[in-house]
Order: sequence, then C-alpha cells, then structure tokens
Amino acid sequence: MTNLTSVQQNFSIEFFPPRTPEGVEKLRAVRAKLAALNPAYFSVTFGAGGSTQAGTRDTVLEIRQEGHEAAPHLSCIGRSRDELRAILADYKAHGIHRLVALRGDLPSGFGAVGQEAGEFHHANELIEFIRTETGDWFHIETAAYPEMHPQAKSPQDDLQNFVRKVKAGANSAITQYFYNADAYFRFVDEVRAAGVDVPVVAGIMPITNYTQLMRFSDMCGAEIPRWIRLKLASFGDDTESIRAFGLDVVTRMCERLLAGGAPGLHFYTLNQAAATTAIWQRLAR
Repeated sequence: MTNLTSVQQNFSIEFFPPRTPEGVEKLRAVRAKLAALNPAYFSVTFGAGGSTQAGTRDTVLEIRQEGHEAAPHLSCIGRSRDELRAILADYKAHGIHRLVALRGDLPSGFGAVGQEAGEFHHANELIEFIRTETGDWFHIETAAYPEMHPQAKSPQDDLQNFVRKVKAGANSAITQYFYNADAYFRFVDEVRAAGVDVPVVAGIMPITNYTQLMRFSDMCGAEIPRWIRLKLASFGDDTESIRAFGLDVVTRMCERLLAGGAPGLHFYTLNQAAATTAIWQRLAR
C-alpha cells in the first residue's frame, strides 16, 4: 500500500493540444475521467517553435473554465521578447499561475538552434525573462533529464544547465520519463550536492504501445532497459499483454519512487485516460 496523501499536491497530468474538432471532444472526455483523480494541475504542451500556441492557449483556458489548475508549456525557441511578453500578459490576465518553461525545439527546416531561433537560446534565459517581467506571479516548472538531455555534451554539463535554470528562478522540475529508478535517485543526489533543493517530480510514461514507445524514446533519449524492451518485443501484436506488463512495470517503479522520496508524479498521458487511471488506482490501494 502506498500513502498518497503527501504527494497529492504534486500529482499532475500532461496533455497535448488537439488539432481537430474530434480531438477536442475526445480530450474533454479524457479530461473528465482524469479529473476524478484530483490532480494538482493539468499541463498542456507547446509545439516546436510555438506551432501549437493557439491550441495550447485554448486548451489551457478551457481547463481553467472547468475549474481545474492549468499549466501551459512555454518555449522560447522561435519567439521574440515581445511575443513572449504578450503571451505572459495574456495568461496572467486569465489567472494562470503556473508555467512549464522550456527551451523547445525548432520546427523542421529551421536549421540549427541559433539560426532564426528567436532572441533566447536556452531555457534559463526564458526563465530569467519570465521572472523579470512578472515577478513571482508564476510558479515555474522546468525540465530535468535523469539520463541526460540528448543534446548535452556530458552529464556534468547537463547538471550545470539544470542548476542554471533553477538559479534563474525555476520553482520546481519535472523529469523526462524513464524506466530506471536508479537514474532518477542518482540525479536527485547530484542536484542536491550541487546546492539545488527544488522539488524534482518524476515524469511517468505509461506503456501501452511498444512501437510508439520506441519511437518516442529514440527521439528524446529515454532509455528502455533491455529486459523491458525484449519482453515487450516478445508480445508482438498482443496489445493486452503489452498493456498488462507495462502496467505492472510502471506501477512498481512508481511505488519505488514514492517510497524513495520522490515529491510527486507527472503523467505523460498522450491524451489517453485508461493507463494513468489504472496506475493511480493501484498506487492508491
């Protein structure tokens, strides 16, 4: 049995903004199911170069209208100071008090970071700008990478990048998803040794589709341990076995994370309700 009382305020859920009317309706239904779990907030992602800016805003404001806390993602790549200033003012006017501040990715075809990338190149610059513009209005979440950001030069450089983001004004962090709890605990130990004491919430990706998981993990640098990868591959097209195995693996990892002191869990739902609900119900037994 896991006592969830101490982490309830840091249990959160992430969506991506739907691109079609059908997607909007589907997400409303998904959100209604997940709202029953009483998360602290819902976050909404922001596409490469701000490509989903309107969708992010629309989704966030709808979540607020439903009476839930909402945290829009905000990336600085491809954005000017004036554009960011206007976005911040808009969210502030609508009573949004939480942001997930990220460097973000360039849209395909924009070339390397630094070429037409806007006025900011790194997340710590964005965080510092938000603090300068809005003071303490926003609770700022930043990203953490227990297995190292795929573009970092070394683990040491990645750790220093994280420290810079916190010193710039981030209140807490959400990790990239992972399936190796030891990587999370070691990262937190290193962060504490570097003098950073903000909460580092563990990012959780439920396992429901092997091919999709492999594609996402290749893109973001998240490692799938060999034993998990081979087991998933052995199921072939047996989706029920993949989901059952994934539910067991991820739930056990969450139990270990919470028992080891993780201050909360942030679920990457991919706009689906079933897997996150099942994990949370198992944790709450």
